[in-house]
Amino acid sequence: MTTRREFITKSACAAGILPLSSFCLPSIFDFADNDSLDVSIFSKHLQFLDYKATGEMAAEMGFSGVDLTVRPGGHVLPERVRTDLPLAIAAIKKSGIHCNLITTAIESVNNPLDMEVLKCASEAKVQVYRTNWYKYKDGMSMQDSLLFYQEEVRKLGQINKELGLIGSYQNVDGIAIGSSFWEVDTILQTVDQKYFGAQYDIRHALAEGGNSWENGFRLLHDKIKVIVLKDFKWGIVNGKWQAINVPVGEGMVDFTTYFKLLKKHHLKPPVSLHIEYDLGGAEQGKEIITVDKKVVFDAIKKDLVTIQKLWKEA
Repeated sequence: MTTRREFITKSACAAGILPLSSFCLPSIFDFADNDSLDVSIFSKHLQFLDYKATGEMAAEMGFSGVDLTVRPGGHVLPERVRTDLPLAIAAIKKSGIHCNLITTAIESVNNPLDMEVLKCASEAKVQVYRTNWYKYKDGMSMQDSLLFYQEEVRKLGQINKELGLIGSYQNVDGIAIGSSFWEVDTILQTVDQKYFGAQYDIRHALAEGGNSWENGFRLLHDKIKVIVLKDFKWGIVNGKWQAINVPVGEGMVDFTTYFKLLKKHHLKPPVSLHIEYDLGGAEQGKEIITVDKKVVFDAIKKDLVTIQKLWKEA
């Protein structure tokens, strides 16, 4: 009987993946002292466009690449990944930009569809994927839940090594696992961190960590594979305090301090830009939006220009 490891290894070889002994991390993780970041647009905000138009508009706005949604309700549906992912990436690359990042709903090596997404991502030369968020299990203590997911992540790291991929887990706000920096650190404890790390979201870090967000960065900085950039501020909505998403530079995120910390540690990971303030449904990944497309494109481009300016000045 062929084991899962043997099957995946054979698939990787058939897809032209380098042998394990010669696999090395992609150059996107090498710090270079230049004036710009490698920024991909999170394709969730362009899901009213087809693959070709997504690539064309991302390139026209000045992005280096696209962080493609490969998940339920995304640009590529998991059940169609075998046929649609190669088409999507080819269409994006035709515009002269890359598709090194994908955002998925992957959770476990025991899910056949999750494994199919990983194999197809490997064949398409994707470099980094983001998983789904984990939730604490009913009937299990919080600590035991974290240990359970620690093992899930460790196994995903093994598969990533065989396929030449890197996984990442995003810190979040709310009650999912990852609202605490220590939760993310715990589930990453046993995985080979060459092949699985953190997707560090400064907006969520500040919303959950307040003035202690720098401690969270200190804890996770050597595990960061991708960073997410977006901004927010606290405000009263319908009589209740809420986190209100705003354009980059108009909220509470101290990008200058954050970027200086990244530079101090010689970190310049790939960036995924998220646009979560009101843009007629584009912020929610709607396929039909209620504002003119130009409104969305102008807002996204403004955030990108602001990010590059803040990075250069930090």
